[in-house]
Amino acid sequence: MSLIELKAAPGLKIYRPGAMFCLLLTLSAAADLYAENMAKQGIEGIMLPQSNDVVEVFPAEEVELTLQIAVQLTLRHNPELAAFDKEIQALHGLTIQAGLLPNPVMQYDAEDVSSRSNSPGARFDSIRISQLFETGGKRSARTRAAALGQESAEQDYAARRLDLIARVANVFLDVLAGQERLKLALVGQELAQKVVDAAEKRVMAGKAPPIEETRARVALATANIEVEQAQRNLISFRRQLALLWGSHNPAFSNVTGELETVVTIPELDELETRLQQNPLALRSLKNLEQRQALFTLEKARRIPDVTVNAGIRRYGHDIANDTTALVGISIPLPLFDRNQGNLIAAQQRINRAIDEQAATDLQLKALLTQAYESLIAADAQIGKLRDEILPGARETFRMASRGYELGRFGFLELLDAQRTLFQNQTLYLQALANYQRLINEVERLIAGPMEQDR
Repeated sequence: MSLIELKAAPGLKIYRPGAMFCLLLTLSAAADLYAENMAKQGIEGIMLPQSNDVVEVFPAEEVELTLQIAVQLTLRHNPELAAFDKEIQALHGLTIQAGLLPNPVMQYDAEDVSSRSNSPGARFDSIRISQLFETGGKRSARTRAAALGQESAEQDYAARRLDLIARVANVFLDVLAGQERLKLALVGQELAQKVVDAAEKRVMAGKAPPIEETRARVALATANIEVEQAQRNLISFRRQLALLWGSHNPAFSNVTGELETVVTIPELDELETRLQQNPLALRSLKNLEQRQALFTLEKARRIPDVTVNAGIRRYGHDIANDTTALVGISIPLPLFDRNQGNLIAAQQRINRAIDEQAATDLQLKALLTQAYESLIAADAQIGKLRDEILPGARETFRMASRGYELGRFGFLELLDAQRTLFQNQTLYLQALANYQRLINEVERLIAGPMEQDR
């Protein structure tokens, strides 16, 4: 459906780029990339630049760029996302470390090495091996706390990845809207040129004063400026999109997608129930679970650990049965330090995590409510522009053009009708783009597409 024609099928209620902004596909692609450890593996068709490369090459950056390719390029090459992935790997190492057993300790003693006594029992050597045995489930509690810390970092990664996907979709939308904006400007330039030609003929025929031709040429100059501005904006948007995956010179010529399609907006209550899918909500939950696991660990640390040691002692060579066995056990006595302070701190951090979880839920609900109400307003604006304003503006311009050619309307009426049509076409395009951004925002908050299979 062309924006130049500015036509819409009757009964259409919502406009949305069908294959463009379905975050279900992009989120699924992102999840697959993450599951395959995208930090270590490449995307088919993409050649990673090495440190000695002079020019970065992105073969997957096609001339006709789709949103799916743009998301894949960004997820593969964006350094901000890669940094989060490195942190997850680091926390995985800490999880492994938390589950390891303490190393045994070997001890060697040589007593009275400088003694001048001739007694064969005055000198002896001892070798001991001691092992610490953790009690109270410390190792399992420590491992669980570390694992929950890793899961919390994974939700941070998912949240940043979701934000990055939404950012790609929005910049992609800017490029797509910029392309349509340039088409509108070129159509306006063409209309302005036709008005100049018509005014020139009327002046030459003596039917209009020369000032009409001057006014028409001023309007044409304004239209030329609009085209130049639209071209510069489009170049800027294309570069912003390419920079998301580290390309300074975009290889694609244009993006493919539609601004107009149909989607059903669910009720706000239904969307609010899906906020729990948001990685930020999941992260706050994991943070609470981790704090509870750390509290369990601090409780386990109140129980003293046991150290068992065993070894042998060898006396002088002149003693019969000069070797004897050594066995020992040591247990700290919890008379003063029973880990009271750490328990208080862990409990307060649980309370803080509960407050943070409630604050996160409120923040997500507030953002969703704001985006939802704006979405409803944008839907109403698009409907009014499509059904009332644009048809009237097109008909007014058609009648003014025909009337001007026949000498029934003056130049000012024609110029005003042309300006009104162009302004409303631009407003309609802006309304569509704004609507798509609101759709992206809602889907970012619920971490999925608005429409679900029922």
